[in-house]
Amino acid sequence: MKTLKVLSALLSYPTEELVAAGEAMRAVLAREAVLPAAELRALSQLIAELAAGDLMELQERYILLFDRTRALSLHLFEHVHGESRDRGQAMVDLIKLYEDGGYSPTVTELPDFLPLFLEYAGTRGPADAIELLGQPAHVFAALRERLRKRSSPYEAVFGALLTLGKATPDMAMIDRLLAEPDPEPDDLEALDAAWAEEEVLFGPGAAAEDCGKDTLAARLRQARRPAPGLEPVPGAAPRMTITHSGLSTRTGA
Repeated sequence: MKTLKVLSALLSYPTEELVAAGEAMRAVLAREAVLPAAELRALSQLIAELAAGDLMELQERYILLFDRTRALSLHLFEHVHGESRDRGQAMVDLIKLYEDGGYSPTVTELPDFLPLFLEYAGTRGPADAIELLGQPAHVFAALRERLRKRSSPYEAVFGALLTLGKATPDMAMIDRLLAEPDPEPDDLEALDAAWAEEEVLFGPGAAAEDCGKDTLAARLRQARRPAPGLEPVPGAAPRMTITHSGLSTRTGA
């Protein structure tokens, strides 16, 4: 699904190449037509703003939004594990998942970086891609709400992801995420306090009512099963799940 590659690009650090690719991105979105008109208009507005903006100002805005504030981090495990030790093993298993799916990232980012996740999802078949996007719906919804509060055009990307995922977000988990500190990027004292907050554990070690019946450790180990090829094969393709319990994979339908 090339639309996911467009969304991945839009969540990447602004560059001259990205800004210049605006019309090509619009063409992909229009050709695949997997998003409703409202989402397409919102994405088109973001693309237009990127094309018309000063590159240095666009880059500064991106850093202030996504790199400086923990609440808007584009690293999925930041919203799942925080700085807990479970995060390291989850990273290792996610790399293994990418390798088993025939996906080799070309950028030096952590594997849970959302643009990379979207790139991977874009290499899967439509059914697998939809399932992947539906699992972290609560994270997407919380990020969209925080961007909406800031009147940020990047909200459009998360609205599109929620639409494509076709899942009903877990409202309890959204409330939990939105209850975390959300300081403005220029409030240095508040930022320090937010980063110092003890993380909320949604994986092993959390209360049973928080984790559900499937813990991260048990389900992530399934990622170690070999999976054939890049394209999904019925009954054998690796599937990934990112829930409030963390990220997991399973083989088969």
